Amino acid sequence: MGRLQDKVAIITGGAGGIGGASCRRFAREGAKVAVFDRDLAAAEKVAADIRAAGGTAIAIGCDITDREAVDAGVAATVAQLGDIDILVNNAGWDVFLPFTKTQPAQWDKLIAINLIGALHMHHAVLPGMVARRAGKIVNISSDAARVGSSGEAVYAACKGGIVAFSKTIAREHSRHNINVNVVCPGPTDTALFADYKLGAGNPEKLEEAFKRSIPLGRIGQPDDLPGAIVFFASDDANFVTGQVLSVSGGLTMGG
Repeated sequence: MGRLQDKVAIITGGAGGIGGASCRRFAREGAKVAVFDRDLAAAEKVAADIRAAGGTAIAIGCDITDREAVDAGVAATVAQLGDIDILVNNAGWDVFLPFTKTQPAQWDKLIAINLIGALHMHHAVLPGMVARRAGKIVNISSDAARVGSSGEAVYAACKGGIVAFSKTIAREHSRHNINVNVVCPGPTDTALFADYKLGAGNPEKLEEAFKRSIPLGRIGQPDDLPGAIVFFASDDANFVTGQVLSVSGGLTMGG
């Protein structure tokens, strides 16, 4: 049996790099996975891969900035898989520009996806966890929240907000036996990172600079993240809450 055997897990941004890797790992650990993503076809591909490997997964097309869509997606998950044991807020988006070159419309979109969307998911899922007095929430932030990141001012602000929000929810719901923790990826080889490199104007030079700054000497891969996420979602983390873990090859070291 896996560490998440028969647990029902929602993973947002589940069709992306880290999200897809996490969905597949959760399924291998025995979880029943709801792959939430705006791109339903991409989410269905991840879910189909899981089912083909003998796991249980459904695809839910969901824009997490739309509260009605979130409520409908959560209800569909409960109806098809059962009560939600685990929530992983992974969906994110960024625009890579110096702050003074960004526009308010971009701020609104960044805040809606990276902060408000996660709030929607918490607000929809927490009441059921409170009623059952059990649950695990893992929020995917970023090392940009911990140390800042040039060209990502509003994104970093949102991710910093996720850290502070997670600690507060961990305190508010500790009496309900709900654990809330945060994983902060460093530079990871995803579509988001590819966009970041293009925005910098010299992708190869930027990637080499990142590699030199990472003690382990390489850019992270999506499969580097799910182990930490699974830990926080599992019974191994029953006495861990309100914590922030960087998975960044040592780029950020805090204690």
